Amino acid sequence: MDRSLVSVRAALVLLLAILAGLAAGLLAVLAGQGWAGSVLYGLAATGSAVPVFNQVIAPDGVDVHRRLRGKGGDCG
Repeated sequence: MDRSLVSVRAALVLLLAILAGLAAGLLAVLAGQGWAGSVLYGLAATGSAVPVFNQVIAPDGVDVHRRLRGKGGDCG
């Protein structure tokens, strides 16, 4: 069993989403929201950041030049 449980890409997406949620919760606390509201802001930011980071971070082993050529882009 040499395979890892989670890929590096999945771990990075989840880590960035958690950091975005922590930042949103901290900003809500500093803005004067209560703790319950701040936790809800953080959870909402985490949940909405996962699809964003999933789209932004390229899948493992993707050849960018081949993808651009397939979409009609000129790679030189």
